[in-house]
Amino acid sequence: MSNITLADKGKAKALPEVEPVDETHNSGVSASDSDSDSDSSSDSESDSADSDASSENEFDDTAPEYIESLLEKARQNIASQRTAPNPTSGEEEEVIKLDSHPSERYASATHSSCTGTTTDHSAPLPPLDPGKLPEPYIDLSKDPRKGSNVVVHDPDVEQAEKATSSRAVPAEPIRPPELSKDGKPLSKKEQKELRKKEKGLGYFDLPTHSDADLPRLYREVEALRLRNQLDPKRFYRKEEGEGKGIKGLPKQFAIGTILPTNTPFGTQTQDNLPKSARKRTIVDELVDDAEAKSYAKKKFKELQTVRGARGRNTLHQKKAMRKAKW
Repeated sequence: MSNITLADKGKAKALPEVEPVDETHNSGVSASDSDSDSDSSSDSESDSADSDASSENEFDDTAPEYIESLLEKARQNIASQRTAPNPTSGEEEEVIKLDSHPSERYASATHSSCTGTTTDHSAPLPPLDPGKLPEPYIDLSKDPRKGSNVVVHDPDVEQAEKATSSRAVPAEPIRPPELSKDGKPLSKKEQKELRKKEKGLGYFDLPTHSDADLPRLYREVEALRLRNQLDPKRFYRKEEGEGKGIKGLPKQFAIGTILPTNTPFGTQTQDNLPKSARKRTIVDELVDDAEAKSYAKKKFKELQTVRGARGRNTLHQKKAMRKAKW
């Protein structure tokens, strides 16, 4: 009970006593540990010394070969720097390589395609001279004061014209001289008259009448020009040659006839007259017309009254009108 302290009194259980440690045994163990550490350190030092010696021997063997390889690389770098352009420090230099001829560029491309190698060439610059350019569709180069200044070109039509013009077409044979009815060549005056007659082909195939037929045709044309006087409810514009006689006739003209139209029952109409009712000329047809005849009589009477007032036996009436009435 003597081993239990005062703090441990009471209901608490008694703690077991701690056994004293043998100091002599512990000191012996520590001494053995220090001896083993010293032995291991001495072994490691001997191993490191052996490895250093072996590495020094290997370095002595490989040093000349390594130095030679470094020198060879340095020589190659110096040679490449001599051949390559030397850019200025701090600036970028642009190099443009131009081919002397397109054939060289084509040859280099074919050579690279045959060998299977790819070369990185920059795109060549286009030529400064574009050469002959095709004509534009719209041309505004003409002087606008002379007329329309817009000219439209059609490449397809021009190409077709060039293709047709390039064909070898035989030249037209020389026409033989024109002969008269007697078999003699025509004189210049006769050729001129013949050309005048043939000139009507350009005017919708209208014929050119001879001088012998002009008086007869003039009466027909004059009757057509007087149609304004035959119908009081129709008005026509005056023609240029009206009132000039035969000289006022146009050079190329033709007088047509109205073709008859068939009626369902064959009855007589104004457009479909029988041959007995038809007249030979336009004047005869107009005179035979009842409406035109009545209007012509009315106009004739008006003209006669005017002429009667200014004609014979009118001087006495004029003097009587001039006398004073007071």
